[in-house]
Amino acid sequence: MINALAQELNETLKGTTPGVLLSDVGTRLYFPKGIIAQSGEAKKLGKTANGTIGMTVIDGTPVMLPSVKKYIPDLSSRELVAYAPTAGNPDLRELWKQALIKKNPSLEGKSFSLPVVVPGLTAGISYLADLFLDETKPLVAADPSWDNYVLIANARRNAEFVQFPMFADGKFNIPGLEKVLREQAKSGSVRVLLNFPQNPSGYSPTSAETAQIVSIIKSLADAGTKVMVWCDDAYFGLNYEKDIESQSLFAHLCDLSPNVLAAKIDGPTKEDFAWGFRCGFITFGCKGLTEEQYDALVKKLMAAIRSSVSCSSTPPQSLLLKAFQNPAQVEKEKAEFRAVLEKRYALVKKFTTTHTSENITPLPFNSGYFMAFDTKKVNAETLRQKLLKERGIGTISIDSRTLRVAFSSLEEDKIDIVYQAIYETADELARN
Repeated sequence: MINALAQELNETLKGTTPGVLLSDVGTRLYFPKGIIAQSGEAKKLGKTANGTIGMTVIDGTPVMLPSVKKYIPDLSSRELVAYAPTAGNPDLRELWKQALIKKNPSLEGKSFSLPVVVPGLTAGISYLADLFLDETKPLVAADPSWDNYVLIANARRNAEFVQFPMFADGKFNIPGLEKVLREQAKSGSVRVLLNFPQNPSGYSPTSAETAQIVSIIKSLADAGTKVMVWCDDAYFGLNYEKDIESQSLFAHLCDLSPNVLAAKIDGPTKEDFAWGFRCGFITFGCKGLTEEQYDALVKKLMAAIRSSVSCSSTPPQSLLLKAFQNPAQVEKEKAEFRAVLEKRYALVKKFTTTHTSENITPLPFNSGYFMAFDTKKVNAETLRQKLLKERGIGTISIDSRTLRVAFSSLEEDKIDIVYQAIYETADELARN
């Protein structure tokens, strides 16, 4: 039996694209009027005393061990050890929304939700899977893909994981994407995850390719298909070629059609070089959704957070909020690190365009942290093992034909050494 609070949210979303797309779990989820909600009320109205939150408080302030405090002296105990709201620090959420508009100017004036803080982008993808995937609702993604996608969609949610070949004839495979989406649309709904810059290939679409992707999605929506696009923007902004689309797909999709629900999964993890902070954001956009409907959708997401980790960690949110309040300085510092990545990219691009092998070939790449090889005539895992054991070089085999190399973690003086070894080892394996 579905809880009355879940039924309320479902009623609010009834007839909308988010309401139609919800999974079995998504339909059942609700944000309880329990400890968290009651604590929120007490925070506003409990002037005499507040006995709601399980924290130790002295003189109105959460206590903190001096042994902890001494390492981050500039933050208060409330900024370090107090619980964060389920949806995240409201000031950080608002600041991130404004940053999204600055990075994606076409979002100006468009309606989309306030970003919700999640404990890392992986968690964000997992929460979307809870809300929108089940054994009757497949997820479409590229081939090759980050291995966590199939783990989340298939192993956790028992959803079919449908892939389209990402490249054809050395280009992004627009016809392949359209074919799979139109096949899925026969069921009445489509859920597709698009990750740019992509992991593992390191590819981002050009402005022309982006327009084609948007056109395909609009065509499906115009025909009555409910389409949800998951925009995994983990590596957003790390573009190294001039023809790459500078804005997120989310900016083009969030008001495309009442039949299109866009979800942006992003955060400072890669964008702001804060990998271990495990802090990300989910933002929803769908043309015509009212504030009440956005609120219902966000409450569903909050329920997924509440029922798993309760809330995201406080210290990363506090640290990021303080840093982001000086955006000019942050951008200056980020530019220095982006320049390092771009130089490494240029060295890898130069090597792979001046070296050829009939046994491996680089997949198209132009952005992000990675590039990958189609290992063609050799097994990628065998190649990985041989590189590691005989050359002392670590790489990742994504599948039997895809070897990923993170040039982001290669010092410049190691790049030629690493890539020379990859080509030589692949050729050795092919001969044997």
